[in-house]
Amino acid sequence: MHELKFDQDLCLRCGTQACLTKCQYIEFDGETAKKEILKIATGRDSFVLHKCVTCYACEEYCPFGNHPFYLIAERQEALGISPVPRPLVQRAVNLGIPFRGEPDIKEINGPVLNMGAFSDHMHLIQGKLFEGLPVISTDERKMFHYFCQLMYLHYGKDSVIKKRLPGIIETIAKHKPTEVICFHDECYGAYTSYCDAYGIEVPFKPIHFFEYLYNRLIELKNMIQPVKLKVAYQRPCSSRLSPDKHLFVGRIFNLIGAENVKREFVDENALCCAGAIQGQRQEGSRKRAVIQQQRNVEDMKKAGAQVCVFNCPACLQTIGDLVARNGIKPIHMTDLCRLAIGEIPAGWR
Repeated sequence: MHELKFDQDLCLRCGTQACLTKCQYIEFDGETAKKEILKIATGRDSFVLHKCVTCYACEEYCPFGNHPFYLIAERQEALGISPVPRPLVQRAVNLGIPFRGEPDIKEINGPVLNMGAFSDHMHLIQGKLFEGLPVISTDERKMFHYFCQLMYLHYGKDSVIKKRLPGIIETIAKHKPTEVICFHDECYGAYTSYCDAYGIEVPFKPIHFFEYLYNRLIELKNMIQPVKLKVAYQRPCSSRLSPDKHLFVGRIFNLIGAENVKREFVDENALCCAGAIQGQRQEGSRKRAVIQQQRNVEDMKKAGAQVCVFNCPACLQTIGDLVARNGIKPIHMTDLCRLAIGEIPAGWR
């Protein structure tokens, strides 16, 4: 079984405990943070394990890359602390079983786009941005051969990921891709951050979806007409696993003439969509989620955003309606880019 590369001594020597003191959802003073991370590091129970909303942010906050969130997820499972009701956990685990029969394996010998579990969003993958790009995903029988499984971090079921992910990587590798472009941040985070943390070999080069979009827009630069929209970006929790790729959000906006509005809850300080909070076991979780969502959308409104840009379909499903009810147009990043190259009529606005 793959073991987490976690340095307990480094954790205990840390003078900031930034993984906890920067948390957006639980308030800590420095002394409490130090005491609680010590408990977690040494395998003991902590209120953090019960109150964690699984937003992944502490992975980004840790100045040493010491994987505090992966450790939290491990401890939750080891101590039998389930963030969501157990029947929902079991249902989710059963849903994502990857190997019900073998997929049709075709050698690609080039780049491939991995849609993971989002085959029902293929309408986003069309036009010149994706011309000639092969796609792998769940098929019509709902075979999850390419689903990275990382969402089980939200359920405190780290063992499911460690059991299934190596086989999924092996299946992808059979296509002989030179690069695997990841539609979802979570897949990219799985193949880069998670696999590195657990010593899981990845025999192909993962490419972040936004890096691909940016490079493709550069190739199509002569087609770009500035969209002239004030935009806010809804940063998904899983982008915390690849903060070095977050810069492509700003680069894309600059390239297509979108104004990235000045917000409080942005970049490292971003609020998640609170979808994971809604289903948690804690009393008042649903109310807590609603409050966070309202704070988030009010911040977009205050900043003057006309459009809220999403990458994660789950985020769009969770708060897209709330965004729209507040007079802000929800849109996926690919559609915004297609608008810029004239593939979506200007009347869309």
